[in-house]
Amino acid sequence: MKAIRRFTVRPVLPDPLRPLSDLARNLRWSWHTETRDLFQSVDPERWAASGGDPVRLLGSVPPARLTELAEDRRFLRRLTTVADDLHDYVTGDRWYQAQSGELPAAVAYFSPEFGITAALPQYSGGLGILAGDHLKAASDLGVPLIGVGLLYRHGYFRQTLSRDGWQQEHYPVLDPNELPVALLKEPDGTPAQVTLALPGGRFLRARIWLAQVGRVPLLMLDSDVEENDLGERGVTDRLYGGGSEHRLLQEMLLGIGGVRAVRTYCRLTGHPEPEVFHTNEGHAGFLGLERIAELSDDGLEFDSALEAVRAGTVFTTHTPVPAGIDRFDRELVARHFGPDAELPRIDVERILRLGMETYPGGEPNLFNMAVMGLRLAQRANGVSLLHGNVSREMFSGLWPGFDPDEVPITSVTNGVHAPTWIAPEVFRLGARQIGVGRAEDAFSDGGSDRWDAVADIPDQDIWELRRTLREQLVTEVRERLRASWRQRGAGTAELGWIDGVLDPDVLTIGFARRVPSYKRLTLMLRDRDRLMDLLLHPERPIQIVVAGKAHPADDGGKRLVQELVRFADDPRVRHRIVFLPDYGMAMAQKLYPGCDIWLNNPLRPLEACGTSGMKAALNGCLNLSVLDGWWDEWFQPDFGWAIPTADGVGTDPDRRDDIEASALYDLLEQRVTPRFYERGPGGLPDRWIEMVRQTLTLLGPKVLAGRMVREYVERLYAPAARAHRTMDPDAARELARWKARLRRSWHAVRVDHVETSATTATAELGTTLTLRVRVALGDLAPDDIEVQAVSGRVDPEDRIADATTVPLKPAGGPDTEGRWMYEGPLSLDRTGPYGYTVRILPAHRLLATSAELGLVAVPSEDVVEGAGVLMR
Repeated sequence: MKAIRRFTVRPVLPDPLRPLSDLARNLRWSWHTETRDLFQSVDPERWAASGGDPVRLLGSVPPARLTELAEDRRFLRRLTTVADDLHDYVTGDRWYQAQSGELPAAVAYFSPEFGITAALPQYSGGLGILAGDHLKAASDLGVPLIGVGLLYRHGYFRQTLSRDGWQQEHYPVLDPNELPVALLKEPDGTPAQVTLALPGGRFLRARIWLAQVGRVPLLMLDSDVEENDLGERGVTDRLYGGGSEHRLLQEMLLGIGGVRAVRTYCRLTGHPEPEVFHTNEGHAGFLGLERIAELSDDGLEFDSALEAVRAGTVFTTHTPVPAGIDRFDRELVARHFGPDAELPRIDVERILRLGMETYPGGEPNLFNMAVMGLRLAQRANGVSLLHGNVSREMFSGLWPGFDPDEVPITSVTNGVHAPTWIAPEVFRLGARQIGVGRAEDAFSDGGSDRWDAVADIPDQDIWELRRTLREQLVTEVRERLRASWRQRGAGTAELGWIDGVLDPDVLTIGFARRVPSYKRLTLMLRDRDRLMDLLLHPERPIQIVVAGKAHPADDGGKRLVQELVRFADDPRVRHRIVFLPDYGMAMAQKLYPGCDIWLNNPLRPLEACGTSGMKAALNGCLNLSVLDGWWDEWFQPDFGWAIPTADGVGTDPDRRDDIEASALYDLLEQRVTPRFYERGPGGLPDRWIEMVRQTLTLLGPKVLAGRMVREYVERLYAPAARAHRTMDPDAARELARWKARLRRSWHAVRVDHVETSATTATAELGTTLTLRVRVALGDLAPDDIEVQAVSGRVDPEDRIADATTVPLKPAGGPDTEGRWMYEGPLSLDRTGPYGYTVRILPAHRLLATSAELGLVAVPSEDVVEGAGVLMR
């Protein structure tokens, strides 16, 4: 019989055990070994059955066992120690509190997904895991972050396989009362709510669930409330599900509702109001509109409010391809704003203008969430050095007249939260070397350049650790593979072969990620005979563990999964290559440590960062990857291999895959497997162990989320907080009026004449020329602009590379025609083809960059012909 109503019955803990409830409700347990060990000791079997979730564990422990523990003095001592440690962690001063300077009182961090722990499945892939690691690292460092997201009642899908290897999706219902979250409540005990207005007089209401991530509160909005109509209740049903309007409503709730949730949380708890708002990808971009509306309600006009909002906003893009950005039809967006819907006091046309692709090559009828994110943020970044370059190129249309390398998008390379991703055995080895406290600091702080203490760990210890982790992975793979085959319909009698799957002494390669086509899940299958030879080599075999999910709507991705699964089902190789369905955090935490090689073969440069290889590296796993994302930035032959790419303009995609797959096989046959199986005088693979040691010494500190968050604080949050404080209403009005005047008058700004003191087209190194430039400014004054000389080496098309810019000074004017003379030195500081140009840029003390307005004036062709000299 089916129940007509469901309750969650919570255990009543005896008074001595009450701290267990606080420990279970703070997600620090997900990365704190002592807390997890404490919960495991409550009931080891139920701990395993609960998937390592303390909330589920406490809901299943019999009262008799709780009574027994309440009288166990040894357990109570451990409980007191762990509870006191959590109290010290959340209240004591950490790195952030020791910094000098004007740091923000609080930062609000918005993301559509957060991967904190498998017990809170609110993530689909790298974006969510990165967001979760960002929160955890901020907590470790004491950064006063407030996370903002949505609570999806079905999360992302669970993946199984059909008998013929086709991906199947399942959406289990998540009951928030069974998750490690709590409702945010008003003083009278009623649930706190936010409300959005919808077209036709309807409303979208959402409750606010609070997940405590160490020191960091994570607010999660949930539209499944009784006051909503059925359609509105389903807004937060699935992560990345539904059609355009469904996605638009999710993103309005995340951005607009998220700001309202932050205001509610700060009102109820006394938490400082955020001075900086960080938008993690474009999904939350509407948060800027809500903040403009707040300031408008306080009497600031739209343009001034826009400047105030931009000053304190940081936007991070994770997308290296335009197709990965959410774009909505103009009319759909227009219908959801204005007098009969949300933000009624803001002119809809002003809202639309923020997101429209009004630049060459743009789609004029589409509203682009990333474009809005960039226009609403004074500071923006990509997530690796290479991705920063790709982003500047991709969004350069927003800054016409500027070279891509001048587009104001910087980069902060992603990092991963070591305490979450390193195996306990790796931590224990580090702690044995330098002590528990120093090891915890090293893994979370992100302040070191090298981990030199790794040099003192004996080779034997490193090799024994690697074998232990590989052996654990073999056990895990067999359990998961057996469960998968049962789901595919196999009987127990058919599955005896699984006991021989994988070997703890064979070189193990991992490949696990989402399955869009550019990540090339099946590149390894390009030449199946060569792959089989590698898998079945009599002396130097390899074994491969593969996992990954295709988006439910991506049949192409599902076909790739099926192709891989069918190959892995072949009785000749199924003991050497496996596909594990339902890739998620719980699987990943076993997979990364157990692999010897982490394989990544995307189409370069389409991998924004690719943090899975970082997690593997922290466990002593070596990377074998295309030079893309973070690997392009930090690769050294000392600790991994680079797969050569065939990314020339004229290369056919099929031929490119063939070339790069062949390069992959060559590396495995000629360099990787010989090094793994080669033994030194002591019977150990000395050269392999040295590469593991170099990975930990040199890569370990770089890949930490602690390093990443410190960079965000120093390079983005602190400057944004200073700009926010400077941009009071008067300053915002001043800047808005100045920008309006600049835009009205810029058509009259031009370079009239350029001359140098050079008389020939050659000059000696070290020569300093005098450069004189006559400019027309129209209604503007010299204080409104800066005239620059731009010089550097030139290519055969006379394009300047590695440019140096020098401001020129006013030397006279205005003349009778209102023109000004500027002059300055031009130093010829390098040999070879050398060139210069001049340009006029807007200048104001409140601009973050001179490219901010996208306005620049350069010499016309007529001026260039008379400008004299290009040094060669």
